[in-house]
Amino acid sequence: MDLEGEEGSRRPPPSKSLFRYNSPLIQVSLIGLVCFCCPGMFNALSGMGGGGQVDHTAANNANTALYTTFAIFGVLGGGIYNLLGPRLTLAAGCSTYVLYASSFLYYNHYHHQAFAIVAGAILGIGAGLLWAGEGAIMTSYPPPDRKGTYISLFWSIFNMGGVIGGLIPFILNYNRSEAASVNDATYIGFMCFMAVGTVLSLAILSPSQVIRDDGSRCSNMKYSNISTETSEILKLFLNWKMLLIAPAAWASNFFYSYQFNNVNGALFNLRTRGLNNVFYWGAQMLGSVGIGYILDFSFSSRRTRGFVGIGVVAILGTAIWGGGLANQVKYSHNNLPEKLDFKDSGSAFAGPFVLYFSYGLLDAMFQSMVYWVIGALADDSETLSRYSGFYKGVQSAGAAIAWQIDTHKVPYLTQLILNWSLTTVSYPLLLVLVMLAVKDEKKVVEESKKEVPDSKSIEWS
Repeated sequence: MDLEGEEGSRRPPPSKSLFRYNSPLIQVSLIGLVCFCCPGMFNALSGMGGGGQVDHTAANNANTALYTTFAIFGVLGGGIYNLLGPRLTLAAGCSTYVLYASSFLYYNHYHHQAFAIVAGAILGIGAGLLWAGEGAIMTSYPPPDRKGTYISLFWSIFNMGGVIGGLIPFILNYNRSEAASVNDATYIGFMCFMAVGTVLSLAILSPSQVIRDDGSRCSNMKYSNISTETSEILKLFLNWKMLLIAPAAWASNFFYSYQFNNVNGALFNLRTRGLNNVFYWGAQMLGSVGIGYILDFSFSSRRTRGFVGIGVVAILGTAIWGGGLANQVKYSHNNLPEKLDFKDSGSAFAGPFVLYFSYGLLDAMFQSMVYWVIGALADDSETLSRYSGFYKGVQSAGAAIAWQIDTHKVPYLTQLILNWSLTTVSYPLLLVLVMLAVKDEKKVVEESKKEVPDSKSIEWS
């Protein structure tokens, strides 16, 4: 045995620098930037209502195709992530966002739906890969007692993309308040950001290369195999934990078609919809930080923090959907009010604007809460990539149906009641899951310390 060679392969323990490249903080921030550029810009595009078009039909059909394939590849995405690793998985996923934005640039000139629908289906495949990888990174890289903080960090960076993305159509269409669709420069701006995100995804490290400050790795597994991943993915559909998560997953994107098309799209003119999106996604940043603090710092017991977090979101959600009901009874498909403008509508603009802002706040709190619960169910990236993929798959199946509900002109009031009911049903099920499956931190930390290798034997990749 070559003792000198063996000793030479050893590295000192990780430094305490906040800017260590292989730290969870930097890696979670990087995946936040990737999502800032790709799904963040996609959210801004969708949030304008109809993908920036006055007629929602093309965007609704494209989104139905998107979320149908997303439902499949969201579930498969965790397995693909474990097979290919983060870089290939994320880069392949990000590249499909550019194609989707370009399809609406094409639609702006030729008004043919086919390209947008095909691009939507391809984006669903890519989004499944991206979000399964993102979920694994966001829930497994942080230390067990700071997952809420890291989730809120990611959510804030990611939703800054929606803020910037909302400014693009607002600025570029400021003098086009009566236009039927956004201009070409808007779509080109989105495409440029999405291309940057694709390149940036190559900077993400694999779980085995990421080392927490206590010296523990996020995972020691290099790659999985197809038979293992197929078996593990199929088991998810009989996993009682995932069955309790499923209603929350189904609800968590179901409300987007209603909020984007039937609140922002129905009530406001073009330039005001862009401005509203700046605040909608800005509210997401506030909501994620607030719920992240509750879930990490409010009580010493992690389980208690989970109960309190779910309770806070449930109370706030009930109030916001109640406000939405009060607003919704004033208009319908056949009785639309005059479009509101942020400059010209005076006090009539305030109420619907605050409501739309509140919807953004609730969305971030709801999804951050669910991600925190998922992250509390395990501590390794392989398991959490599958859990996150299942969550995104079920979420996307719900969204695919929601976009078709809107396409078929289901009454606005019916859509609101359906959304409110779906989110409400999920709260008691999440409480049961936290009660039965979430361990308090002390137990988790003690278990993780047993698995931490001697600092002298840690190799830096």
